[in-house]
Amino acid sequence: MAVNEPITIEPQTFEEEVVLTVTPAANQMIKTLLSQRSIPDHALRVFVSGGGCSGLQYGMAFEPSPREFDAVVENEGVRLVVDPTSLMYLRGAVIDYVDSLMGGGFRIDNPNAVSSCGCGHSFKTKDSGEADAAGCGSCSH
Repeated sequence: MAVNEPITIEPQTFEEEVVLTVTPAANQMIKTLLSQRSIPDHALRVFVSGGGCSGLQYGMAFEPSPREFDAVVENEGVRLVVDPTSLMYLRGAVIDYVDSLMGGGFRIDNPNAVSSCGCGHSFKTKDSGEADAAGCGSCSH
């Protein structure tokens, strides 16, 4: 390359970070629940709190609007909101809805969980202790 030859720099494209993914089945169930409760403009709050068989547990609740600092995920007419602390545990998770004879409901496939309770509602991360969650028998779910 010659000394005075111009250098071409290609612009970089950064993909928007995926905070949460909602499957079509979960999306449809959220829409159904919003309609049944006559709250079509509400958002579904997805959160993590202390407790459960494994130390941390998932929770969900409908709310009229996001709070300050919430991450908002919009997916085909459904809004999910996540507070910053819960987001640390949920980043990259997939929310699904499973309808089965053995017990249906929302399921969260969380890449941040190193183990989950048999119920699927409780989990632990690599930083949250040494308790063995796989064989939990005290699950109330």
